[in-house]
Amino acid sequence: MSNKPEPKLEDKLRGVLRLKQYSPRTEETYIQWYKRFVLFQAQATGRMRHPAEMGTEEVAAFLTNLAVNKNLTASSQNQALNALVFLYREVLKMELEGLDAVRAKRSKYLPVVLTQDEVKLLLAGVKGASGLAVKLLYGCGLRVAEVLALRVKDVDVSGGKIEVRGGKGDKDRVITLPKSLLHSIEEHLKQVRAVFDADRRDGVPGVAMPKAYDVKNPKAAESWPWFWFLPSAKIWNDLERDGSPRSGARAYGRGRHHLHEIAVTRELERAVKLAGLSKRVTAHVLRHSFATHLVLRGIDIRSVQQLLGHSDVRTTEIYTALAKAMRGEITSPLDDL
Repeated sequence: MSNKPEPKLEDKLRGVLRLKQYSPRTEETYIQWYKRFVLFQAQATGRMRHPAEMGTEEVAAFLTNLAVNKNLTASSQNQALNALVFLYREVLKMELEGLDAVRAKRSKYLPVVLTQDEVKLLLAGVKGASGLAVKLLYGCGLRVAEVLALRVKDVDVSGGKIEVRGGKGDKDRVITLPKSLLHSIEEHLKQVRAVFDADRRDGVPGVAMPKAYDVKNPKAAESWPWFWFLPSAKIWNDLERDGSPRSGARAYGRGRHHLHEIAVTRELERAVKLAGLSKRVTAHVLRHSFATHLVLRGIDIRSVQQLLGHSDVRTTEIYTALAKAMRGEITSPLDDL
């Protein structure tokens, strides 16, 4: 018999998440929801309990608390639900039967959209790799995670297109590159190539690969096509708490990661301040603006849906209403007096 101690539940959860190829971001999110759930129950009962000792009733109480007392959004509550269902079903091998919790109401709001003049003023102030990322957010309607995850092979300058791999819902799509960015991208790739060549000379481990692809093709992680389109300027050490490399992907130890989302956010905030815009502008506002401006140009809603990668066209239809308002199609009766 082995005297090896039973791994902690958190380690089991991490192991299953990595085995099923969940992203590092999802892994950390699920771990945090698991911890919040256990802490909530400890505070409610006055003692720590293992999730295996709990079940549907405790999960329902936790989710209800998020909606009623914490005022969390519907999407955040659903995220917590997904995390706990995964924990029970995939790790503890328990089903949460008849789960009944107070659900948070999904907000119905109109997204913030910039005018084309505001976008022009904003983009005039961005610079560097982060600035190029900001331009792609608007120019291609990408999510910030999609921009950061681009590989060199995904950006086809000669073909004038970007291939988004494994976007939200694990869907792929192709988007036309703005012609105005082609020269900037070519110059950017020259700088990226210099970073890539330096990494190879210095023996820096290859980049992280999707879905254990480096097991199928071990050399791919150190190849030019798979290098990040927006690499970080620094070499990072992404280690476990005990100092050992993360399991499942060699580049999760010491290696070159892609640009961090914070760098894009800071560049966007700097450009917004420089442009003197009064609207609250986030990366997603540029995506909303991209979609609305396409509708203003007469692009049909189904095409916009495909470009955005929406599963349901009803999600995309909001941009039709925004475009009508921006065109001034619905006027006030005050103007008829």
